Amino acid sequence: MSDGKQQKQGGAPQTAITPTREQNYAEWYQQVVRAADLAENSPVRGCMVIKPWGYAIWENMQRALDRMFKETGHRNAYFPLFIPLSFLQKEADHVEGFAKECAVVTHHRLKPGPDGKLIPDGELEEPLIVRPTSETIIGATFAKWVQSYRDLPLLINQWANVVRWEMRTRLFLRTAEFLWQEGHTAHATEAEAVDETMKMLRVYETFAQEWMAMPVICGEKTEGERFPGAVRTYCIEAMMQDRKALQAGTSHFLGQNFAKASGIQFQSKDGVQEHAWTTSWGVSTRLIGGMIMTHADDDGLVLPPRLAPAHVVILPVIQKPEMAEQVLGWCRALAKELSSVSFAGEPVRVEIDDRDIRGGEKAWTWIKRGVPIRLEVGPRDIEADSVFCARRDRGHKEKSAVKRGDFVGGVAALLQEIQDGLLARAVAHRSANTRSIDTEAEFKAWFAAPAVAEGQPTPMHAGFAMTHFCGDPAIEERIKDELGVTVRCIPIDGDAEPGTCPFSGRPSARRVVWAKSY
Repeated sequence: MSDGKQQKQGGAPQTAITPTREQNYAEWYQQVVRAADLAENSPVRGCMVIKPWGYAIWENMQRALDRMFKETGHRNAYFPLFIPLSFLQKEADHVEGFAKECAVVTHHRLKPGPDGKLIPDGELEEPLIVRPTSETIIGATFAKWVQSYRDLPLLINQWANVVRWEMRTRLFLRTAEFLWQEGHTAHATEAEAVDETMKMLRVYETFAQEWMAMPVICGEKTEGERFPGAVRTYCIEAMMQDRKALQAGTSHFLGQNFAKASGIQFQSKDGVQEHAWTTSWGVSTRLIGGMIMTHADDDGLVLPPRLAPAHVVILPVIQKPEMAEQVLGWCRALAKELSSVSFAGEPVRVEIDDRDIRGGEKAWTWIKRGVPIRLEVGPRDIEADSVFCARRDRGHKEKSAVKRGDFVGGVAALLQEIQDGLLARAVAHRSANTRSIDTEAEFKAWFAAPAVAEGQPTPMHAGFAMTHFCGDPAIEERIKDELGVTVRCIPIDGDAEPGTCPFSGRPSARRVVWAKSY
């Protein structure tokens, strides 16, 4: 290693991350997370420590989403981490869907054992479940809060952690404990609840595309992929660089199922006692994993400017100690000037890296962390009243001198240009790897894993296949077993296109999205 970057070997291109995406995508992902200093495995198996740079990204996501939730009338609250076992048992489909993932608390204290080691003591009368999701505990609370139609709609969100016991974990994408938000609402009519479900799906779509620069397909899940206990589940699906799909957010129309199980009833305007109609919806720290796999390259993380903890990093170039104060003073003044500029409704975020280390190592730190813009400032730049500018969405060697005033005046437009460019690049990638397919033979050929010679790069996955589908769960299960492919969603946008399901020969109302997924 030199200056944080691999040296050339046998004429191969230099990259800061090894292996590359082409060589081993799964390991490349782990190395990007490590190199960007986002997170690390914890002493607790399956859980992660989110480090400051990674948590700052999550805070930026939180801030944007929280504002969008409140603009649509929702308020934040907090509900218990523990759920009585009997609450889960009230909704049969729900408990069956989560039973294998639940962490269970059975004792409330510890005591010294015969060998001096601590052992559980004080068995609980009823086991408590560490929340895998909060429909049941929030339903019990809503049952107390809702008495009349005047109490509706009830629009609540909580920021929390949840636990789903995962055996095979990957940082951000799948961990036993993760951070998320979960919205829960209750309504007087079915129509209102359906409108809410779709409204929040569109909020997620807007956030993914305008903030994460990650294009998504909005659609409905099939019966086999539906949230346990929901009447209908909607989702946003994105294509990663290895062409697998990532479910990035879900919005569920729960009908009256949970209201009946929890006793959420209200007196209507006509004086009739009715059950409420409820919804739930959520996104998690999985979004960080999706952002990495959408934009990162073989030199590390690439951050969409709207979510970057720092928009601009200033790298002072100090070759002689006697020049230090002049250079640093000029950089501080520049940082202050940049911070007065607004981008996406917030001040431009600036870092000055004044560490006493080699310039190359310093630059590669920020390349791997994905900061959108790097500025190098030395005595000659100060003399010319300019900065040496590099963009993370371009090659690391592409740099240009820009007059200080021009850069400050154009920095917001430059950040938006980077943001828009990342989205356009991701849209182009998805378009290039999506195919309409009309026969089962072509479908199987599309998803068949190519043979790989020993020592050769790992093949990328096929991408999205758009086929007609009759909706038969048995067919979907068969294809999943044979090819590891599922219906990611039934798109809700675009015109219906009646056709014939290639797997059954039965009529189909529209094409669906098939893919391998995370």
